[in-house]
Amino acid sequence: MTSTAQPTGSEGRKAHPDHLGHVIFITAAAAMGGFLFGYDSSVINGAVEAIRSRYDVGSALLAQVIAVALIGCAIGAATAGRIADRIGRIRVMQIASVLFTISAVGSALPFSLWDLAFWRIVGGFAIGMASVIGPAYIAEVSPSAYRGRLGSFQQAAIVIGIAVSQLVNWGILNLADGNQRGTLAGLEAWQWMLGVMVVPAVLYGLLSFAIPESPRYLISVGKVSRAKEVLAEVEGHTVNLDTRVTEIQDAMRREHKSSFKDLLGSKMGFLPIVWVGIGLSVFQQLVGINVAFYYSSALWQSVGIDPSASFFYSFTTSIINIIGTVIAMVFVDKIGRRPLALIGSAGMALSLALEAWAFSAKTAAGTLPPTEGTVALIAAHVFVLFFALSWGVVVWVFLGEMFPNRIRAAALGVAACAQWIANWAITASFPSLSDWNLSGTYVIYTIFALLSIPFVLKFVKETKGKALEEMG
Repeated sequence: MTSTAQPTGSEGRKAHPDHLGHVIFITAAAAMGGFLFGYDSSVINGAVEAIRSRYDVGSALLAQVIAVALIGCAIGAATAGRIADRIGRIRVMQIASVLFTISAVGSALPFSLWDLAFWRIVGGFAIGMASVIGPAYIAEVSPSAYRGRLGSFQQAAIVIGIAVSQLVNWGILNLADGNQRGTLAGLEAWQWMLGVMVVPAVLYGLLSFAIPESPRYLISVGKVSRAKEVLAEVEGHTVNLDTRVTEIQDAMRREHKSSFKDLLGSKMGFLPIVWVGIGLSVFQQLVGINVAFYYSSALWQSVGIDPSASFFYSFTTSIINIIGTVIAMVFVDKIGRRPLALIGSAGMALSLALEAWAFSAKTAAGTLPPTEGTVALIAAHVFVLFFALSWGVVVWVFLGEMFPNRIRAAALGVAACAQWIANWAITASFPSLSDWNLSGTYVIYTIFALLSIPFVLKFVKETKGKALEEMG
């Protein structure tokens, strides 16, 4: 997706859509991929213990089955940009929708553990594609004045997807009388949890037919008249469309198809700005946020909380996630991306440290004393709140904005790929690490949260209020 340039002249800066609600609809439809991203990432939370029981697997193998989807995510993220440059952003969304649907059906009806793992890889590939195409498409159709807030829709959709999946899982568990392997209409409860994703997957595909192709892609393939129509939709009829098209064409002529080679520097492998993007992506995951969404039900059960209550706490955590994301959406264009990241890092470090302290009191019977249990639950919610109001949103906004036009597509793909690899490392290692020392595991996450502070202070530059052409 190389032609993501926003206008360099005054036309783009003063662009205000005639119907902001229509632009919001377009953005929300594109962000539906983020909803599926969140839903699929979290839905496995309700199935972990049931899969362990049905296939009689240990923590290490179970972790690989849970985490294997992230390998597909990395591949999907690395290839989505190039595919979108060839066939368009909307077609990539539609392909992702089909893969999501197939994955949901296959995951709900697996013949074996390895069959389940295969379908999770398929779904992961779709998630990876959606994780790249959503922010890039939104950046391309958003007027500069609203780009930060509209860019936040991706993360908002992710956290809503997480919350809905937790709520659906909780509802299915209650229908199955609290038994994750209880039978409902011939299938076990955990199979229904995974299969329900068919509904949002199909909706994503249908919505993709209701939104326009990116004007920058349309111009790149010579469909200038259609591009003007879309620009009028999203930037308003008061903008001089001929001037806007000329601005985009001039920016595109200064660009070339970004490739992996364009990201390489002379001394450090990648260009410094690419390393910053990779660092943001990796730190976002190394604080252990996805442990809260992949394993929270199993985690709370491991410290003595019954299954129904553990599912409920997973749901309340996801509600906190939504609240934090709304806070970020309100402030990301007011106080900036960098201050939010620093606030979040400090809050996450403190709450993770409290969780580490609380889990150190785990008894031989596998429970927590009342005081430590209360602290652990509160700290877990506070951690998610600070992540959501900061790194959960600003990393996606940064990645959509920070790279120069000539390398944006390739750099975004590499950064997203790094994010999935880091996600895989945390997800695959948590069950074994928690078996070793649950408190020690959270100490590790605390250290990464602390290290993110000097990283932001030294290497990350503010992108608030800048046109995309000014980046890098």
